[in-house]
Amino acid sequence: MHIMKTPPYLKKGHSIGIAAPARKISIEELSPAIELLKNRGLEPVFASNLFCSDNQYAGTDEERLNGFQELLDDPEIKAIICARGGYGTMRIIDKLDFSQFLLHPKWIAGYSDVTVLHSHINKNFGIETLHSSMPINFSTNTPEALESLRKALFGEKLSYVAANDNLNRPGKTEGVLTGGNLSILYALSGSASDIDTNGKILFIEDLEEYLYHIDRMMVQLKRSGKLQNLAGLIVGGMNNMNDNTVPFGKTAYEIISEHVAAYDYPVCFGFPAGHMDDNRTLVMGRKVDLEVYKNKSEVHFV
Repeated sequence: MHIMKTPPYLKKGHSIGIAAPARKISIEELSPAIELLKNRGLEPVFASNLFCSDNQYAGTDEERLNGFQELLDDPEIKAIICARGGYGTMRIIDKLDFSQFLLHPKWIAGYSDVTVLHSHINKNFGIETLHSSMPINFSTNTPEALESLRKALFGEKLSYVAANDNLNRPGKTEGVLTGGNLSILYALSGSASDIDTNGKILFIEDLEEYLYHIDRMMVQLKRSGKLQNLAGLIVGGMNNMNDNTVPFGKTAYEIISEHVAAYDYPVCFGFPAGHMDDNRTLVMGRKVDLEVYKNKSEVHFV
């Protein structure tokens, strides 16, 4: 793996692209975020497909592809934040041309479906990306979540403390951060965007999954060797889980804990990132120090 590159940090007056590679969004849903970005001194630039609609998508595959490609290729745009997640980025990832992006790297930000971009870019091009909140969520995000995104974009240091969880496995470790949404990581398995977890700290989160799906995905990660050589594991939100009429019998955290029980690296549960209002920004592809104690966990970006 090549040394990870850090895109240039933003300065006031810089342009930030708002992309829609997946689910559609309306101007009403986006207005509060546009105002906030302007208040932070940034100039929002809309992807050409931003308000397009094709059933649940923000336009056809071609419209979404072209919209994202234009933002990637424009040297004046210093960062791209995806307006929302949903589903759809996987349908266009292999047709995106990253040649201009490699000449002029820029921050790509978002979470959930945006895990496709984090995984693809970190693995194939060795460029850091931001697992962060998205404009659709800005109006309900905590001040801390929004501030963490500002800090990450403008190059200020990121450090976090997470509350204790009784499933935590204490220890200290360091490694490059990888991962994102568990369902997406599972879907990328065996593809050109698949993650490499060797010696890394894996972050996972998910929303509204059936508990047995969580189990199936963890078994897949285990069988494919992605859990055994980790430096550490950080588990974010596992929110609004579903169950069958006959209960699965374990929480999402208990399922994950069971599947990593055979290994001895530190495990942090309850980290504030994922589908939640307090969605703190993580720099994917960057080295982190992870310290898990009995009463708290600390994550420091190096």
